[in-house]
Amino acid sequence: MAGRHDAIDLARSAGTVRRAELEVLVVSRSSLYRLVREGRVQRLDRGLYAATEHDPSAEHALSLVAKRVPTGIICLLTALRFHVLTTQAPAEVWAALPERARCPQLAYPRLRMARFSGAALTEGIGVRVYSAAKTVADGFKYRNKVGIDVAVEALREFGGRYRGRATELAYYARICRVTRVLQPYLDATA
Repeated sequence: MAGRHDAIDLARSAGTVRRAELEVLVVSRSSLYRLVREGRVQRLDRGLYAATEHDPSAEHALSLVAKRVPTGIICLLTALRFHVLTTQAPAEVWAALPERARCPQLAYPRLRMARFSGAALTEGIGVRVYSAAKTVADGFKYRNKVGIDVAVEALREFGGRYRGRATELAYYARICRVTRVLQPYLDATA
């Protein structure tokens, strides 16, 4: 019986819990299904659960994606929003995957995948979210998907929030091969 209370406490504190994490607490599948039937825990997706009174937020959606897509990295509009570099509120969570990786299917939240390769995929990762400088460079690389106005807004916000980090931005612009695209906008904001 202690396992059931541990499951509810873990779901409350973590927000989302994978069934494998509950099995470590010696919570059987039947106990978990009983908690779902009783309405104390809700099933969000296959193998993913949360406490019923847990209030979902934007960060909650990011944690769901991080648990369900462990090879994915939060990128583009979602990373811009995470770093408070845009006023845009994306309707889906943007995640980067390697070029040939299988695209996961999630019931919630909606995903929008971008394909990255080489250093553009592996550099600039903080907590499975690309750094602010990498995200700005990605915004210019994918300007046709996110919109040039969003990329320019992010660059302007980046300049205001992260003064003195132009070298880091230039580094990621070279990796993403957008130095020439980005330079006129840097000159205009300087």
